[in-house]
Amino acid sequence: MTENLKVEVVGLNRVKGKHLIAQIRLSNTGTDKHLSWPGEMGDRTRPLGAIKWASGIGVLDAQARTWILPYKPAGSPCLCSDLDRDGLGRFIDPGRSITVYAVLPAPSGNPATTTVVTPVGPPMLNVPISDEASPGDFPDPDAEPVTPVTRRLILPSESLDKSEETADDGKDLQVNLSSDMLFAVDKATLTPDAKSIMARTAKLIDASPAAVVTVAGHADSSGNDAINDPLSLRRAQAVQRALSALLPRGGVRFQAKGYGSRRPLYDNDSDEGKRRNRRVTVTFPKPQPAAQEPAATTAPGATGLTATTKADGRPIAMEIAGLRRLPGGLGLLTYKITNEGPAETWFRDLHHAQDWEAYKYQAASNVRVTDVAAGRQYLPGRLDVPTDDGVDFYCACTDVSGVRISTEKFAPGQTREFWSLFALPDTADTVKVQIGPFRDLQVPIQ
Repeated sequence: MTENLKVEVVGLNRVKGKHLIAQIRLSNTGTDKHLSWPGEMGDRTRPLGAIKWASGIGVLDAQARTWILPYKPAGSPCLCSDLDRDGLGRFIDPGRSITVYAVLPAPSGNPATTTVVTPVGPPMLNVPISDEASPGDFPDPDAEPVTPVTRRLILPSESLDKSEETADDGKDLQVNLSSDMLFAVDKATLTPDAKSIMARTAKLIDASPAAVVTVAGHADSSGNDAINDPLSLRRAQAVQRALSALLPRGGVRFQAKGYGSRRPLYDNDSDEGKRRNRRVTVTFPKPQPAAQEPAATTAPGATGLTATTKADGRPIAMEIAGLRRLPGGLGLLTYKITNEGPAETWFRDLHHAQDWEAYKYQAASNVRVTDVAAGRQYLPGRLDVPTDDGVDFYCACTDVSGVRISTEKFAPGQTREFWSLFALPDTADTVKVQIGPFRDLQVPIQ
């Protein structure tokens, strides 16, 4: 995202089988004397106070659906490079390099490689992990109390008929059933249209190891608690009865609750936000994937993955660089945006998604991946960050706020590369990708 900032992984060492020391070399390949590294490398998901940390260095544990960041010691935000403590200058001079580090938990399963993440560009895949001692003097995470900093990666998707949307965190499946598709207004009796939705949900529960299934009714902000609370409970109970009757196996216990309007997923200021908040949420352990023939793979170098549009009357070009399949059912989409006009212009359509208000900060979330044959659409992954007031969600995609606030501003001829993490269907080898206002493209999965 920052021109002339080169980022290289120069060390990734496992320590005592449970910690990881990551070393990143940052180089100024241009002529800017004010290329500042602390803002570039800071973790946007935690309070840092002074901007002086390399706290955004981490790894993606795809199998465990976890974004792992540096430990937090008792006395500072991060067990990582500190501008003051490590004697580092704030700026990197032209033609010069510095090396910063982070100490963090090792990914699960003792893998030989991992995916390294930084705030400055797309995740770097298949980085080898060494079990040899790391050269250099680094803090010992066992020498003081430290707290692991991890973010659950949740992968949402939705049916094209808008009857349900699903959030998969690798452990549990949360299925949000649209109340508008299940019930008449102010009623708690399932409509005939609900039959196929109930059957599909029961099939997912049956394929899971679930012993307990929670069913929670939710309302939008219309009305008041005296109306919303009992209505949401009655709707949850109606869904519970239907699922219990459809479930072919025994040994499953249901818990039904009604939360009224107290747990919105989206902003209630829009009709679309209210529609999504009117829901019955069914949560249970994720079903085990059925044995399938592996999906075909396509070698890099596919052509024709380009499109154009205009911003302020100026031509903007887009090229999909790749859609790579990762472990754990993940996919990494990378794409490039270029200003082909003669003057500087803003291209703000990348964050104008229907659900942009669901995130803590603006991000390039206006991207959708669709499996047309299965009738399912996949949304960018999100990072789940617990707070004192609940949960904040951050897009697992390119940030366009904070130090990235000018990311959507392009000089003439300037190109930037963007990225998003998605769930990918197990059996598809090609999916439809829609990025902002550009035309849909059929993209092979590599």
